[in-house]
Parts: sequence; C-alpha cells; structure tokens
Amino acid sequence: MFKKASRLGILAAVVTVTLLVAGWLVFSYTEVGMAKVIGFQEPALSEYEYSDLPQSLIEDATELAKEIIGESQDRFQDLVNQVLATYVEARDRDVIVVFNSGGWGWNLLEETPGWVSILDGIKAQLDSWGYRSLVMNYRRTDSGLRGVVKEFLEAAARYPQKAKELAKRVEFLTDHVPNLKVIVAGESTGTVITDRTMCLLQDNPQVYSIQTGTPFWHKPTALDRTLLMNSNGKTIDTFSYGNVRAVLWATAKGWFGFSSPEDNPGTILSWLRAPGHDYSWQYPGVSSEVVRFLEKNFGVKNR
Repeated sequence: MFKKASRLGILAAVVTVTLLVAGWLVFSYTEVGMAKVIGFQEPALSEYEYSDLPQSLIEDATELAKEIIGESQDRFQDLVNQVLATYVEARDRDVIVVFNSGGWGWNLLEETPGWVSILDGIKAQLDSWGYRSLVMNYRRTDSGLRGVVKEFLEAAARYPQKAKELAKRVEFLTDHVPNLKVIVAGESTGTVITDRTMCLLQDNPQVYSIQTGTPFWHKPTALDRTLLMNSNGKTIDTFSYGNVRAVLWATAKGWFGFSSPEDNPGTILSWLRAPGHDYSWQYPGVSSEVVRFLEKNFGVKNR
C-alpha cells in the first residue's frame, strides 16, 4: 500500500510539474515580432522618431505591451519600441500586408520563396492602383527549444495567446491609422494563426486575409474578407486534403532520387514532400485568384 501511494505521489508530482512548465511556456512571451526588412527582426526606431510621436500614442503602446507581456518582463520596453516602430512604418501607408510563415513560424521572407513572389505580386498590383503598400513579416516563434515547445502547445490549442497578440498589434494600427487597411496573410501552418486572428477581428472592416495550403486538421471559420486557396491551379494540395499516401510516396521518391521534373513540388517542414503544397505568383491559378480578391476589396484607389 505504501509503495503504491509513493508511486501515485511521484506520478502526481510529475504531472503537476509538467502542467506548470507547459503553463509557463504558453503564457510566457517568446515571439520575435514584426520585421520590416528581410534579415532583420524588427524595424528600428530612432530617437528622433520616438520624440516626434504623440504622448497619447506612446501611452497606448505602453498599455498594449502591458496587456501582452506585463511590466515585469525583460522585453517590455523592446515590445513598446517595436509597436511604435510598426506604427511609424504604417502611418503613411494605405495597405500593410502582415505575413505568417509556415513551419515553426520563425522563417524570414527569404526562406519562403514562393510566398515572396506572391507578396511582390500583391504589392505591385496595389501600387499600380495608387496604393502606398508595405509588406511586414510576423515571426511568431523564437528559434529555440522554448519557442518550439510553446509553438507546439499553441498550435495544438489553435493559438489562443499568439492570435490574440497578433490581433492586438493589428488593431493598434487600425485604431491609430484610421484609413489603413491590413491584409493578414499566411501559408501552411501559418494559416491557422491567420484564421484565428481574423476570427478575433471579424468586426473590423479594415482587416482582410489571404491564406494558402491550410493543414488538413484545421477547419477555417473566418471566411468573410478572406481568400483561401488549397490548390495552386495545377493540382489540389495533398497536405490540405490529408492525402497521407501521396505525401509518403512523394517523400520516398524524393529520398531515393526517383522524382521527375513533372512532379508537382511542395514540402512540409522542408523534408516531407507534399505534391500541390506549393504556391507562387507564377501559377495562374494563384495570381488570378489574388488579383480577383484585391479587385473586389480594393480596386483602383480613389484620388
């Protein structure tokens, strides 16, 4: 009886510690945040720009940082500065595109070449219609073990904290730049946080979304003002439709060098091959759908 009680006590202690660690990871701040330029984690904010901002704006940014990470966190002031820096970049723009990468969520734009072409295409189209646009990269995960564990837990729960943070960042911009429109974009696993963010912002008419390659386990719910593509126009996305057999077969062929140039490319986490899980502006089925969506929701800017 005593041994059994001891084992139960040890098990209870292990479960308790595990839950405490999981809770600490979920509610701790590990996001990297907005990035303006490929290769940089966040836009820089000079002292001159900081002093030039209204005090009310600085106070609102401070309150937002308190809501996200609390005053006691080491990165509190960094987050305040980043929120203000994002505002500085957005205040003279008409449209901001905020991109969420797939995988673990820490990729820079240069590591997602297909979506770089899509973002370039979106910006070129908007610019041709007279909009002043800007693309920003949202890195939702720090590239360390702590970041990976939190990303896994967040993804399993459909991003309760990270989606809320991203929604607050976007709302801060739309509140302080009244005519600004924001497109929250995402690929692959990045579509999940994008969808959840759109759910939180469904009553904000300034916010739109473009998503490609939704994972098969996630059922999107925020479909208003959203373009969702699970096909590149050449073939359906095997990852989005849960065709495990096709993914395993394509992966095995790739490993053993049996892939042919005719095979439709696409990867998951860089090593699993998923035919159709490949989106680029070069595919007419992608570019035409995006342009149609932009025409419907934006069109030529009224001068």
